[in-house]
Amino acid sequence: MTGQPITNALTIDVEDYFQVSALAPYIPRDQWDSRECRVERNVERILSMLDEQQTAATFFTLGWIAERYPHLVRRIVDGGHELASHGYGHQRASDLSEAEFAADVGSAKKLLEDISGQEVSGYRAPSFSIGEGNLWAFDCLERAGYRYSSSVYPIRHDHYGMPDAPRFAHRVRAGLLELPVTTVRFFDRNWPASGGGYFRLLPYPLSRWLMRKVNELDRQPAIFYFHPWEIDAEQPRIPGISAKTRFRHYVNLQYTEGRLKRLLGDFRWGRMDEVFLGTANPPSALN
Repeated sequence: MTGQPITNALTIDVEDYFQVSALAPYIPRDQWDSRECRVERNVERILSMLDEQQTAATFFTLGWIAERYPHLVRRIVDGGHELASHGYGHQRASDLSEAEFAADVGSAKKLLEDISGQEVSGYRAPSFSIGEGNLWAFDCLERAGYRYSSSVYPIRHDHYGMPDAPRFAHRVRAGLLELPVTTVRFFDRNWPASGGGYFRLLPYPLSRWLMRKVNELDRQPAIFYFHPWEIDAEQPRIPGISAKTRFRHYVNLQYTEGRLKRLLGDFRWGRMDEVFLGTANPPSALN
């Protein structure tokens, strides 16, 4: 790599295993409170890992989680990490009306700020569910006082994606940046290079190579994401789910934590607000 080393953005979507969108057909919302919650112990493991590596990150946190584990929210903030919003109850933006979405993102922001005593600048839609059909969501986010969104995945996918969207940071409203999760460009198509299930599925050297390509050739910060349940190989198995869902959710859980530790050592990482709203990278890195 030539020039100034690039600081990438490390992000965690704080939700529990039973709140994943792909499991929604099998776990009704009215059963959430009766399920074994494992998010607390998993976030604590992540915080310890970040402490060991002296790495700061952004935690996109559900209001539902914050309401039940306020001490966990304060632990995140006290650890020097950015607290951001993942909405209240993990409802896809594409499943809500404009009024419902506005109420969700507004109440989640207020709840997180009341608990943490910190401003919440960022939002990520569950399942990257802002797309061509609901661009009004950006208006709602701007009115609610968010400064950035990380809700668009510029790929083709069966559950989400806006493949023609810009790949890197861009302004979508006067006071709002969209910070898409990272992709690479091959054969006139965008391919995922930013974590989640792909990080568990692909061999680690390939994931590392893809992110290095973004840093070295595009000269852009990568945005990487994962979930606390992805380091939890002992989580309860949900019966009756489809083979596709079972594979996507459980593949290689036992290797994720080790891969994350390698990732933290192989790249320079920071919080979303520092990377994109601050001075962690030179101004030319921001489109």
